Amino acid sequence: MEQPFSSSKVTVEYFDPHDVYKLLSPGLIPRLPLRDLNWQSHAGPVRSINTLHVELIPADQAGTVDRSSVLSPTPDSKAPGRGRGESTASRDDGFSTAPIGGGRGNSTDNAGPPGAIRPSAPGITKERRHQIPGLRRTPYLKILFVRCDDNDAYKSTTRSEIREWIKANTPSSTPGKAASNAENHDAFEWLIVHVVIPNTVAATQPRSSGSKATDSSSEKTSALKWRTGSSTLLEKLRNDFNGTGKGAVDRVRQIRIGINDVPYDLLPRVVPAVPTGYQETEQDSENAWQDLIGKIKELILSSFDIRVTQYEEDIKDKDAQRGLPGWNFCTFFILKEGLARGFESVGLVEDALVGYDELSIGLDAIIKEQAISGSAEAHGGALLDYTEELKMLAEQAASQIFSGSMEFEDEETVDLQTSKRVKDTDPFGAIPISSTKKPYRELILANNISLFDFRCYIFSRQVALLLRLGNAWSTREELLAKLKEQQDLAPRGVAPRAPPPKQASDESENLSQLAEICRRTLEFVPAVSMLIRKDILAALGLVKGGVGAGDDFEKIDPVLAEVIDNIVASFAFSVAQQILAQTSTKSLQIPAPMLATSGDSEQKSAIPEPKTMMHPARTSSIPLRQSIQRPPSSPLGFPGPGRKDSDGEYGMTQFLKTGLEELAATRAELYTLSRNVLEECGKRRGWTNGWAAVPIVGESADLQEISLDDEPSSEAKPSAQVGADLQASVAGVGNELLRTALDNKDDFYRLYETLTDKAMRHYSVAKYDHSVQATKADLAVLKFHLSEYKEAEHYFYNTIPFFGGCSWSLLELSMLVMYARCLKELGRQEDYVTKALRQLLTKAAAAERDRLQQKSLIRIGNGSAGPYPETSAISGFLADMLAVSATLEKEVKIPLTNFFGEVELDGPPTYDDNQDSFSLSLKLGSLLVDEFDAESVSLRISSPGFGGNKEIWVQAKGPVTIKPGRNKVPLQSNMLMPGNYEVDQIRIKSSKVLLHFERELGQVVEKPFPVLQNPVVTLYQRTSSLDVRLCSSKDIRLDTNNMLEVEVMTGWNEITSAEVKIKSATGGLRLLMGDAVILEESAGKSKKAEGGTFTFGAITRDSSVKIRFPFKMEQDVLHVAVKVEVTYSTDKGSFTFFKTSSVSIALALGVNVQDVFKHKALFSRFTVSTASPSPLRLYKSELIPSDLFESHYGIPPSDPVAIFPKQPASLLYKITRKPGVAIGPSTKKTLYLKLWYSVLQDEIEDLLDKTLTKDLADTPLRQYSKLIVYKVLAWSQRRLTAYELEKCTLLGELSTSFLSDINWATQFPGIGPTSTSSLKGEDSHQIAAQLAAFLRSWLLANPVLPLSIPHHESFLISTILIPVDIPPITIVHTTDIVFQQPPFPINSTSASPDDVQGHPTFIINQQLPATLRLKWTRIWDTVFPASPQRSEDLEFSYEINAPPDTWLVGGRRKGHFVIPAATNPTDHQEEGTKSKESSTPQTEADIPLLLIPLREGYLPYPSVDIKQVKSTTPSSSSSAAAAAASSTSPTRTNEGQAGGAVQQPQPQQPQGHYETDNRNLGEVVQVISDRARVTLSLDASGPAGGPLVLECERVGLEGEGGRVVA
Repeated sequence: MEQPFSSSKVTVEYFDPHDVYKLLSPGLIPRLPLRDLNWQSHAGPVRSINTLHVELIPADQAGTVDRSSVLSPTPDSKAPGRGRGESTASRDDGFSTAPIGGGRGNSTDNAGPPGAIRPSAPGITKERRHQIPGLRRTPYLKILFVRCDDNDAYKSTTRSEIREWIKANTPSSTPGKAASNAENHDAFEWLIVHVVIPNTVAATQPRSSGSKATDSSSEKTSALKWRTGSSTLLEKLRNDFNGTGKGAVDRVRQIRIGINDVPYDLLPRVVPAVPTGYQETEQDSENAWQDLIGKIKELILSSFDIRVTQYEEDIKDKDAQRGLPGWNFCTFFILKEGLARGFESVGLVEDALVGYDELSIGLDAIIKEQAISGSAEAHGGALLDYTEELKMLAEQAASQIFSGSMEFEDEETVDLQTSKRVKDTDPFGAIPISSTKKPYRELILANNISLFDFRCYIFSRQVALLLRLGNAWSTREELLAKLKEQQDLAPRGVAPRAPPPKQASDESENLSQLAEICRRTLEFVPAVSMLIRKDILAALGLVKGGVGAGDDFEKIDPVLAEVIDNIVASFAFSVAQQILAQTSTKSLQIPAPMLATSGDSEQKSAIPEPKTMMHPARTSSIPLRQSIQRPPSSPLGFPGPGRKDSDGEYGMTQFLKTGLEELAATRAELYTLSRNVLEECGKRRGWTNGWAAVPIVGESADLQEISLDDEPSSEAKPSAQVGADLQASVAGVGNELLRTALDNKDDFYRLYETLTDKAMRHYSVAKYDHSVQATKADLAVLKFHLSEYKEAEHYFYNTIPFFGGCSWSLLELSMLVMYARCLKELGRQEDYVTKALRQLLTKAAAAERDRLQQKSLIRIGNGSAGPYPETSAISGFLADMLAVSATLEKEVKIPLTNFFGEVELDGPPTYDDNQDSFSLSLKLGSLLVDEFDAESVSLRISSPGFGGNKEIWVQAKGPVTIKPGRNKVPLQSNMLMPGNYEVDQIRIKSSKVLLHFERELGQVVEKPFPVLQNPVVTLYQRTSSLDVRLCSSKDIRLDTNNMLEVEVMTGWNEITSAEVKIKSATGGLRLLMGDAVILEESAGKSKKAEGGTFTFGAITRDSSVKIRFPFKMEQDVLHVAVKVEVTYSTDKGSFTFFKTSSVSIALALGVNVQDVFKHKALFSRFTVSTASPSPLRLYKSELIPSDLFESHYGIPPSDPVAIFPKQPASLLYKITRKPGVAIGPSTKKTLYLKLWYSVLQDEIEDLLDKTLTKDLADTPLRQYSKLIVYKVLAWSQRRLTAYELEKCTLLGELSTSFLSDINWATQFPGIGPTSTSSLKGEDSHQIAAQLAAFLRSWLLANPVLPLSIPHHESFLISTILIPVDIPPITIVHTTDIVFQQPPFPINSTSASPDDVQGHPTFIINQQLPATLRLKWTRIWDTVFPASPQRSEDLEFSYEINAPPDTWLVGGRRKGHFVIPAATNPTDHQEEGTKSKESSTPQTEADIPLLLIPLREGYLPYPSVDIKQVKSTTPSSSSSAAAAAASSTSPTRTNEGQAGGAVQQPQPQQPQGHYETDNRNLGEVVQVISDRARVTLSLDASGPAGGPLVLECERVGLEGEGGRVVA
């Protein structure tokens, strides 16, 4: 059915005297149920009733319904198996009613003349109202269907018949008679429906006489009196029966039947002769129906409101009488339940449920009061002491156990044949909780009900209401079936106008209400189980009966105890299965079963699902279980505790429906309850779920006293026999499913597994992760107990990590033991080792670590002891793991911290005497319970450096036995690399099991972490050990590759053979080992191999080997690093020494050169500066001549020259060209500047090294001299500033005060002693303190160290050879302005103008004749082959420039001159001829000038600029002519003058480099005024009030003075 359902249903009784219901029902039934009703509650807001079902009952059948069947039907033994099409009158769940009787008005028993209202049928008497309200169900509305075709019929018969009907069926119809309280409990309303048939006079009348088109549905009740011929039938009915009062209710409605809705045989044949012209439209018809439905809603709610009001008043009165004698709770219960059923009938199920909840609480209160007072009659009335059915069941079950008769104290002998009938019958039925199993309401009313039945009835009503609130499938199907039955009984016309049934708008279930049912069931089952026990014991007279009986049971017979347990288990199991079936819903999509595949799947399918108890099970050929797909293994063998495995998710989608998770959780609890019931039954038969056989880890077994008698007591034999009988008996177990499971062990375990799996899948939907894992653990243990190891391993694999993450350590260990056995039985050796044993030992070790921590806390009073695993339970697994791992192909890696708690280094390294090796002591705290032999124990220390990571492995010399507890393992290494290290790896290998520990370098160590709290290891070089020194070459040549030197010093080692490997440790550094040489070779049979490997033979102690090799850099860096590996053998073994050294390759000095070209010489000034903050000492310099040039130097300084960062040194060299040397292809033109120097920083470091080494030589700390020197030098490089270095240079001494404020005790961490030194046994702190004390005393004894100048042969002096190239200059011009002697000397004491302060002296505005002399030379043009410009004439221009306010220049300020081409330098010239390399007096130019100084002071000479003139028409003839013309004077080229002909321009020739030597550069002349003496008047008689010049004496020429008088 597509109709929406409802949990509400009211009875409407209709009277059909004219047999018109069958014509009306096709339009009425489809408009049912009623929708959208609103009722104003008396104690709250308006209540909405979405849907209200109406049950239409004909009046002639309403009285035939048996009251017992309506209120509390007689239980039917076949009710559980009744089909769905069967009547449900016997299943009163609050909405069951009598069968529908509509459409039977044409029965022959009720035949009568048409148009008459017939009296009640014979034999039907009016039912007597019960004195207690609530025990009967009466209609809320009575409807009279009337057919009246015309006015005459109405006047003659119809009106009187209606009046008789009203008088007979409405109790308040008598005038002046008020309704009583009893009548209000059954209050109802009445309604008259006038049915109009087509082709009648009534069909031609309008609904109102006021307007033919007026819609009758909108009319109000007419107050006009009837007048003949003026009113319609509808108006007449309303005027006669609606009343005239102010509050009169309209009780008349009219429905017109369409002509197509009336069968042909019932249609009147005579048509009225007087038509009125009125015709009913479809809209009018629909409005009439809506009006009728609205009136029905109004009248039903009105009668319901009256009933509720009366019930509430009566309940209030009864409750107020609670303390009076004779007050009975059962009567009060029936009264209040009547109100609840009333709420239920109209769809207010929530209010009805509240009523039953209040009644349940009231029953508990009454029972508690009776138990306290001991008197039941005085507090609500007494209930039955026991339930008769439970008593009979217990007696029959007990008799069945012994297969005979059993006499009870107060009963007759039980016939054993009756047990055969009960054997295969469920005493509680498939639905043990049902309000129709017994006539509960009659039993309650008669006070003939036990507490067990009372609680079962209340709970059944609560469940029924909650099912309706939850829209459960069972309630919905029943209501839809009844609605379909009503619709099927309604006949239809030819073309009915009835609308089709409406589609269901919402059929979803309320999952929260279904979850509430499950929650209440979980509370109900334990409480009622105790009631059953008390009930049976009271029935058999073993305890005091009554509701006030206590829980102190007497010792009962084991047979009876077994029977009671079976009955309780059966009832609890049946109730749980019933609720599970009733709360099942398609909205709760439970994943598919995850039971493991096995061969007996067909047998397991014989156990039905819980829902199949009420409905048939569906069979399918699809396999019930799918094969297990194992998820990929994790690195540790188990999925992490926070990881959801594939089984946990089940591939489900996320549901968002409200109440889904809650319903899944409560249903899972019901499954768990059913499983627990089954489990308890199995225990009594010796069938366990496996937990009893689980290996106990950490708990001692309870000791029991055992009798030492030889023969057991005779009294024990019967009990043993009885126990054997009890184990095989299922007497009292009526549930078929439970009996099947208890029939044999296989069925028991099969059902146990099924219930556990269902609970697990429900928990997974509810997202109860803990419960899911707990049920998985139950399945794992069960499978292990049944020796189904494959399935058990699967569950253990997914469950163990959860318990480990939740601190269930002992349980986890027990499960690991079983998991290990599963893998061993399955033959999976690798998983057995890598997953089971590894995890088992790891968890056992973790438990031991916790025990030790708690033990330490208990010792200080901050902890308490807890349960920890026994060593005996875990002993032997370690040896098994080592033995099995030997058969595996791959190595088994296990973190070291899993098995060891304390892992620390025991002190600093210890060094062996006379050999380059060291030892470390490793402390290991084993957490294992067994000892084992480790084949190797090794430790790696690493240090990140600029040359790459440095790694050293320190290993034990042989196998080591690791015992439980603390162990100390000595480790040794023949490899040495000085520096600071951290332990980053520890490895312990035994068989194929590798215990490893790894950490990152620089990782911060957490304080609580017990592993390597101090992982730092410091290795240092002893003074006498082998050492490697890297330095740059002392002789540097800038035009070749630089050199590096590696010196290997043997120390105390007598080396028999050695191999030296040199590698680059800087990116971009290329070592040219092919050009390497061995210097100062003291080794025999040395061999230089390829790839930077050098092999040496025997090398004596205290000797050295030096290797020099060039290198190249692909990028500019200041420092380079080289890694040197020395592998050598002595009589004590083979050793390896690594050292990565860095050296600066930056030049210590910088040289700048400034060249000044002269006519015959080149003056080069070399400026030498330091390239670092450290000063330099320059001892000597030399400019090495070349084939073409020679150098000249002045007198060298007697002492080294100190060069400071801000005070460089200057070296001036004169360079001349060697005469007679021709330039050829092999002529060397480059000079070399060689400097001898030393760096002050190196001198200071050498001073500190020698001084400290000397002072430590005679002390016990002599082996630490290299370490001390290294630290001091590092601080000196950091502390010595440029100021301190300059100060040392100037004073010649070094102050050690910069080292005095250093905390030396912290500079030597982790320093260990040697094996035989006097410091053996002292820790690193004590050794560091002694080193700090020595340095402090040394600083006090040496506040100042003398800094002497190194000898010229000292290794501190370095040389650098710098190539100096002379730049080729094509022409060097020399300009000189020479003043001629003035015609008249200046009148002065001086005889010459040049004698005045060394400068020529002239008078301002004096005319000075001068000569500009121009010379040139080509001797500096050293390009080979010669450039084209040497063979060409070169034309230049000159220009004299002077500031216009300084000089006035006269003469030729601008002009051109030509330099002739030079001769080929390779040509041999005849003797006496002169080369054209330089100018001659004939080719030099003297240009006369006239200079006039314009201002006083020291004036520089005018400057002369010479530029080359670009030649456009070079030719040999013109060049020769120009050269001839320039022999006497420079030529001047004028514009438009080109030899009389215009020539095409030629391409521009490349220009050379030219230099000009201005000889007057830097020279000045002194210009003075021409006044020698001036006489002034100091008064204001001058012009403009100034002084007046009286006399002025000029400076005149010699012999001619001048005087001017004013």
